[in-house]
Amino acid sequence: MATAIKSGSVPARAYGTLVCGASYLQSPVLLLLRFTWGWQLVESGYGHLTHVQKTVDAFEGWGVPLPHLSVYVSGATELVGGSLLMLGLATRLISVPLVFNFIVAIVAASRSDIAGAFHKQGVLAGWDQIVNDTAFPMLMLALVMLAFGPGKVSIDYLLGRIVWRTIPPHADQRPGGFPVNPAQ
Repeated sequence: MATAIKSGSVPARAYGTLVCGASYLQSPVLLLLRFTWGWQLVESGYGHLTHVQKTVDAFEGWGVPLPHLSVYVSGATELVGGSLLMLGLATRLISVPLVFNFIVAIVAASRSDIAGAFHKQGVLAGWDQIVNDTAFPMLMLALVMLAFGPGKVSIDYLLGRIVWRTIPPHADQRPGGFPVNPAQ
């Protein structure tokens, strides 16, 4: 019979220390994600807007409706969105159009592959086609930014803390939300 780990035991304390220590990585990791992904978006958006006809041709091949307009909308969304992400400004707000942008990209570019995989090879093959689409990691990162925000190293955090005062100082808490216990 398995026994539960007692709250004061060595494994429980070690795990608590790991969780608390790893919590300090949240903001630096979110910053790294924002910078690397933001830069990729800026490059992609710039490419869309400087190679319009090439991108329009690709969009037409994928069956994207209004391909010429879609190139400008997608390019501007990625260029502006990437810039805002690198700054950590309006992160959650810009994540919404980015989520939409990448869902459209996945559906448009891989429509026949996804549909064929679901009908011919089953759900797992269909999921594999979706995950292997180049827009899928971008969609996941947009969802991460929407759910978790930009972290403490961002303009959003500074505005929330200093200007709008919506983020309390939390002087009595560690990064993971664990109260500081003077007995520890």
